[in-house]
Order: sequence, then structure tokens, then C-alpha cells
Amino acid sequence: MDIQLEKKKGLKPKHYGYIALGVLLLFVGWKLLFASSVSTFRTEKERLSIAQVTAGKFDDYITINGTVAPIATIYMDAYEGGRVSEKLIEEGSMVKKGDIILKLENMGLYEQILASESNLALKQNDLRSTKLTFDSRQVEGKRNLATAEYDLQRLKRNYEQNEELFKDELISKETYLLSKENYELAKKQYDIVKLQTEQDDELRETSLTGLDADLARMHKTLSMVYERLDHLNVRAPADGQLGFLDAEIGQNIAQGERIGQINVLTDFKIEAEIDEHYIDRVKRDLSATLERNEKEYGLRLRKVYPEVRNGRFKVDLVFTDEKPETIRAGQSYNIRLQLGESNEALLLPKGGFFQSTGGQWVFVVNPDGGEALKRNVRLGKQNSRYYEVLEGLQPGEEVITSNYDSFGTAERIVLK
Repeated sequence: MDIQLEKKKGLKPKHYGYIALGVLLLFVGWKLLFASSVSTFRTEKERLSIAQVTAGKFDDYITINGTVAPIATIYMDAYEGGRVSEKLIEEGSMVKKGDIILKLENMGLYEQILASESNLALKQNDLRSTKLTFDSRQVEGKRNLATAEYDLQRLKRNYEQNEELFKDELISKETYLLSKENYELAKKQYDIVKLQTEQDDELRETSLTGLDADLARMHKTLSMVYERLDHLNVRAPADGQLGFLDAEIGQNIAQGERIGQINVLTDFKIEAEIDEHYIDRVKRDLSATLERNEKEYGLRLRKVYPEVRNGRFKVDLVFTDEKPETIRAGQSYNIRLQLGESNEALLLPKGGFFQSTGGQWVFVVNPDGGEALKRNVRLGKQNSRYYEVLEGLQPGEEVITSNYDSFGTAERIVLK
């Protein structure tokens, strides 16, 4: 009789091989799946700049480079064109307001002056002739008026006498009527002469007033022409230093052409250029400091130029109190421009990564230092040393701060 053998329960040696093969396949699949979903870049850790996020005080300032310039520059443009006949002062010389720097000559202007003088003389002669004519007419008119008034009074008296005699029938009616008609005619003639005299007086006053106004205008025009003649002497518009002078003897200068400038050295300003990233935060009257020979000097932002060129805009700063004794135009200084108050914040040291990401994300190094993963962050203000971290990082975390351009589209950096 056969005896049925029971199978042993549990794992047999061959099962261990199957399990090991399955685990290996799962591991390989996981690695393949992970590798296909995350782009990886491998590099040596020593070739990167890595900085730690810290908590501290954020000083809201930027460091800019400025150049000392005169407080004001006054440009000299030629009021009148002409040929340079004499050069009295050279570039770099100190000048006083009104000093003659150049002398020009302009034959056309000389001819215009002669023509204006001739026209003025003719106008003066016309005015004198007109006055003589009106004076003669005025005298003649007064004489005629006096004669007419005399005749009127004489004929009136004769008429009144004849009227009484006619009433007494001592003279004929014809004699009476003749005296009456003569009187009435004299009265009309007197009224006409009087009206003509009054009209002549009004015409004389109006005409002479107009001629006087014309003469005054011609005098003013001639005066302006003489001023133009004086403008052939190019004078210093202010006290200062003649910065440059673009004119040589014999050179023709056009009207309105820029020929030089005066640097006013009574004070100095500092001209600087700032990255357009700060254009919304840089305002007038911001404070700044300049360090020279271990001493700080206060500055105030006086002017912000609105034009942006090559990603930068220009500002002018002036000293609020004393300035360095050895200051000279053309010197360069590093200036600390304060944009706001200091505050407690998370600080991330500045680096080239910002140019690659715009501060939108960074690579954060794992605690074991073997890899770094891409992480979105939000950065706020910045100064010459730090970015202010608003979101995405914690104190003590390490971030790759060097440039990311070589990483391509990688989201994971393996550090060797």
C-alpha cells in the first residue's frame, strides 16, 4: 500500500533566487522611471559657489560708483555767426563773468548796421519835414480862422446896424438884405475854417504820434542791431573755468553753434549711473554716504534723470555738509545710497544665479551635500551683499549661488 507524502511548506532555495530577481527588476524600473522624470546634471562641488541662508539685519542700500563734476556747467553758444578774428583766453583758464573770450567779425552784420542807420536818418528827416508841414498848416489855419472871425464880427455889426436903420426906414431894403447875406456868408465861412482847423490839429496829433512811434521802433531796432554787434564779442556767462573751447582764429562760427563751456567751481556734485532695476525706488532727496580717508561725508540725491540708456539711468548727488578737501572734478568714488530702513530678514548672499533665474528659483543643497534640487523662491529687495528672502528658504539651508547657465534644463544637480 502506497503512502502519500506531504509537501513541505515554506520557501525553497530556488524561491530566493526569484525574489532577488524581482527586487532587482523593481529597483531598475524605479531608477529608470526616476531618471526619465527628473533631468540631472553632474558636476564637481568645488567648481560651484555655495552659500548659507542666514537670519539677520537687511540694510536696504545699494553701492554705486560716481564721478565728481562741477556743480553746474554753462554752455556757450554763438549768439551771432562770424569769423574768429581773435582768441583771448585758452582752455582751462579761470574767467570772470563778462570776460571776452573770442572776437568775431561779420561783414553782413556791419552792412546791416549801416543800412539801419541810413533808414533811421531818412525817417528822422521825414519826421522833421512832416512836422514843418503841419506847423505851417497850423499857422495858416490859425491865421485864416482869425481873419474869418474878424470878418464875421465886422459883418455882424454892420448887419445889426442896418437892421435898426431899416426898421426906421432910413436905408433901402436892398442895402439891408445885402448886409444880412454878407453876415450869413461870413458865419458859414467861419464855421468851415474852424472845422478845418480842428481837423488839421487832430490829423497833426495822430500823424506825429504815429511817426514818433515809428521813430522809436527804429531806434529800438538799431539798438538791437548794436547789441548783435556786441555779441560778436563772445563773453564768459559766469565765473568759473573755461572747460573747452572749440574755436580757432580764422574759423567760421555759425549762429547758435556750441563753442565752449564754463565749469562753475563754487561747488561740486557727483554724477552716477544706476541699474534700471532700481528705477522705481530711486527718488529725490534720498540720503547717501561717501567714505574717504576713513571719514564719511553725507550726500543728498538732487536729481533723477528719466532717460534710460543701456539698462542704466543717471542721477546727481550733492554734499549736504562738508566735502573732501582734495576733491577734484573727474575723481571717482564708491557711494552707498540708502533706499529704505533696515529690517530683520532672511539673507541670501548675492551671486551669478540671479542672472540665470531672475530670482524665481534656486538649487538648494540637501543636508548630506550629495545633490541639489530646484526650488521655487521669492526674493525681495537687494543690496550690494544680500538678497532679502521672502519665501521658499529656511535659515541654515545651503544654496548654489554661482551662475546656472551651464546647468541647462536640469532640475537636479549631483555633486561629486
